Formats: sequence, structure tokens, C-alpha cells
Amino acid sequence: MGYKISDVISYLEQIAPPSYQESYDNATLITGDRSAEVTGIVCSLDCIEATVQEAIELGANLIVAHHPIVFKGLKSLTGKNYVERTIIKAIKNNIAIYAIHTNLDHVAHGVNKRISDRLELLDTTILQPKKQLLSKLVFFVPEPGKEKVLQAIYASGAGKIGEYSDCSFQVKGTGTFTPSAKANPAIGEREKAQEEAEIRVEVLVSNHLLPKVLGKMRQAHPYEEVAYYVQSLENENQEVGAGMIGILPNEMNEAEFLDYLKIKMNLTVIKHTSFISRKIKKVAVCGGAGIFLLNDAKRAGADVFITADVKYHEFFDADGALILCDIGHYESEIFTKELLREFLSQNFPNIALYLTKVVTNPTSYR
Repeated sequence: MGYKISDVISYLEQIAPPSYQESYDNATLITGDRSAEVTGIVCSLDCIEATVQEAIELGANLIVAHHPIVFKGLKSLTGKNYVERTIIKAIKNNIAIYAIHTNLDHVAHGVNKRISDRLELLDTTILQPKKQLLSKLVFFVPEPGKEKVLQAIYASGAGKIGEYSDCSFQVKGTGTFTPSAKANPAIGEREKAQEEAEIRVEVLVSNHLLPKVLGKMRQAHPYEEVAYYVQSLENENQEVGAGMIGILPNEMNEAEFLDYLKIKMNLTVIKHTSFISRKIKKVAVCGGAGIFLLNDAKRAGADVFITADVKYHEFFDADGALILCDIGHYESEIFTKELLREFLSQNFPNIALYLTKVVTNPTSYR
């Protein structure tokens, strides 16, 4: 028995949970049968008709693409445009298309980390961390059962803060309860008031892990009924968010840096604002359309901000605070396909993995 498409999706959604995607996005399985066995995977930035044809010729039945081919609802499938033609071709040939888009943009090991690594940036951090992705789980457990419950929830992903794991806050106290006549108490007797030395435990949990953590907590807990509550937090999640910022190993003058950027990102042209007569040391990046992060880059003290899809008047907004570079959407994210293949090879060494050879860049330069 080989791997099913659902196995691949499950793994990718651990790397970049779908809950991290933007509301407008469509990072999901777009076509295909989750229960089908995988015959091969094509990793790509985009999925168009030529990508589907490539998968057919390679004998691969799954395309993992960064950009979703379908963003909005389709009201018909008649082949009147490239989106419909791609979907029709994929369905006719039993090709599954899975998109992993802004959720992969937002994880600390995702698209912007790949750009940062190509630029050899050090001490990288998320430029705009996301809020409302964390909850505080508080539960009460008798002291002898504490370690078993903690190990269960830690193994499920609770209690992680940045580079630290197994994080909790604990306070000793006294729990009181009276089991009913129908209860099956692990401690105490039916219809008799009970006092028990308990530990109040508080841990942070990423929201997407909460159902799993709660399930493991209940399984490991000695009580029939577990006393707990969950509180949503406004805290920023430093591991999830838009853009990235880091430090060059060695500072450069502005012209040197732009030449360096061309080499590292395999560019033929860079659109940029005027030089500001200072050395380049701190670099902010955002793959794709990231101009919404310009003020974050300024506040972080970036000397240069690299992104794509910058409009004419948006270049003025740099306002001499930094150099704003537009390197092109395709050019900023094309190395994402290599990132996807690396992720998949770590968990599926026996599946044929391919990097697409189709150039999907819709723009050309002369």
C-alpha cells in the first residue's frame, strides 16, 4: 500500500495549517479524490493547463502549487478561460490540485524564510506577527496525575513559546466536588463531598491544535469529568505572520546590494526607489504582493524592503526611509517549488517528486 493524497495533505497542513491563510484565500484541495493513491507529485508555483499536461506525461496524479488556480467560485465549467480549462483538464485526467498559499507565506519556515535564506540573512524574525491565533488552556488535575497529562498535551503541541517547549504555569490548590449517584469517580465516593489537592495548570495552545490537545488531555486525565476552560488571547504569535526581516552577514553599499540581490534571486531587472546614501545591513522581505508591510519594514528599521506588485504611487510611500524594491511576483516566489519538494521529500521519500519545468510567469522583459 502506498500513500494516499489525504496523507500528503495531512502532512502539508501540519507544516502550514489552513487556519493561517487569509480570508480571501483558497488554500485547499481544489480537484481530486483524497482517497486516491499518489503516483507522483509535481511541485509548482502556479497550476495552469501546461502544468497539468506535465503531470500527465510524468505519470503524477498530484500537483502541489503555491497559488490556487481557483480563488473565486466558478459558476460554470465551459472552458471559456484558462482557469476553467485547467480545472476541466485536471478532472478529466484524474489529476489532483492542492494549493498551499498564504498559510505557507505566514509560517516562519515558509516562503519568506526561503527568500531570506537565499539572501543569507541572519537572525530572521516575522515582520508582522499575527494575533488571535493563540489560546490559554487552564485545567485542574490531582498532583499524582499531573505529569501524565502534561506529557500528553506537550506531545500534542501545547506549551510552546518560540524556541521553548514544555512551558506551563502551575499553582497548588484544593479542588472540591460531590459525585452524583450515577458518577464513576476516580477519587472519592458517590454522593459524598470530597476535597482533593490539585494543581492548576496554564499552557498556551495554537488554536488549530486545540481540539487535539483537549482530546489528549481528557484521555490522560484521571478524572471522569475534567475541569478546564479556554481563553482566547490577543497575543502575537511570533512564529506566524507576514513578511520577514533579518541581517546581512556583511553590510554593503546600495549598488552592491542590488547586484547581490540580482544574483541571489536570479533577476534580470529590479524596480526600486532612489538610493538614500547609507549602507545596507537590515533587510525586510515579503514574497508576492507585500506593499501592505511597508510601514512595518520602516518601523523595524529596515534599510531595504523587497517585495512585488508595487504600484506607481506606492513607491512614493518609501519616502526616503528605505529603498523599496519590486523584483516581480513570479521572481519573488519561484523558489517556493523547491521548498515544497524539500518538505515532501522529508516525509515521503518513496514518492516520485518533480519540480515543474513549466515557466508560468505571465510577464516578460526586454
